[in-house]
Amino acid sequence: MVDHSQTRWRIGQVSARTGLTARTLRYYEELGLLEPSECLVSGHRVYASDDLRRLYRISLLRQLGLPLSDIAREVMDSPGELSDTITRHVVQVDQRLAALGRHRERMITVRESLSNGSPSDEELLDLMDELAQVDHGLAQRLTLLVYNDIEAVHDHLVAVFGFGPGTITRDGSGRVVHGELHVGDGVVWMHPPSAEYNLASPATVGASTHCMAVMVDDVDRHHERAVAAGATVVSPPRDMPYGVREYSARDLEGGLWSFMTPLEMEGDPQ
Repeated sequence: MVDHSQTRWRIGQVSARTGLTARTLRYYEELGLLEPSECLVSGHRVYASDDLRRLYRISLLRQLGLPLSDIAREVMDSPGELSDTITRHVVQVDQRLAALGRHRERMITVRESLSNGSPSDEELLDLMDELAQVDHGLAQRLTLLVYNDIEAVHDHLVAVFGFGPGTITRDGSGRVVHGELHVGDGVVWMHPPSAEYNLASPATVGASTHCMAVMVDDVDRHHERAVAAGATVVSPPRDMPYGVREYSARDLEGGLWSFMTPLEMEGDPQ
C-alpha cells in the first residue's frame, strides 16, 4: 500500500485534482477553514494529506447545503461533530422524502376520487397544504448564467462583488464546462454558450441577457468595495420608488447585476 502521508501538493495540483480554483482555496484560507501546511519562500502554498482530508470535509458540507459561514473550525476539527452534522442532514433528507411520499399518496387518492366526481374541498385544501410543504422542503431554485469565459468571470465576480467561490468543472480535454458561485443563500450556475439550446453570453449578444438582483446588508459600503476592486458601475446607489436603495454594475461580459438594501419606510418599527 502506498503511503501518502508524506505527499505534498501545490495549490495548482490541488486545484486540478479537485475542480476548485486556486482563488477558492485561498478564499477558504481567508475564512480560516483551510490552512496549507507550508508556505514556501516563493509564496506557493503546499498542502499535506491532512489538509486534503480537511478540504474534503469542507466540500462535503458544502454539498450538504451548509453555507461557508456555518462551517466553523470546531466542526472541521472534531470528527464527532462532523458526524453529527451529517446525521442531522440525513434526517432532514429522510423527512423531506417522507413528505414527498405522503404527497404522492394524497395525489393518488385525489386522482382516484376524480373517477367518482370532483374531489372534496377538504381534499383539495390538504393537497395544496402538502404541496406547499414539499415545495418548501425540497425545491432549490438555481440560476443559470451563460458566459464565454466561465473561469475569468467567476474569478471577477468573486474578487469584485465578494461572492463565494465554487467549483470549476472541466471535460476530458480541459475545457471549462460548468462553474458555480455562492451568492448569499443561493447558488449560481455558470454555463458555456450552446447553439443547441440557443444560449449566448451577453458579450456575444451585445446586450444584457439577464439582470441578477442581490440583497446586501449595506448597499453603499458594498458599492465602495466594488468600485475599489474595479467594478464597472452603470448606476450609483440611489433610493428607488419600490422601497430599496440600489446600484447596478456590469461583469466582464456585460451581465447586469443590481445590489440593493431595503429602505426604512415611514412607520417601520425602529
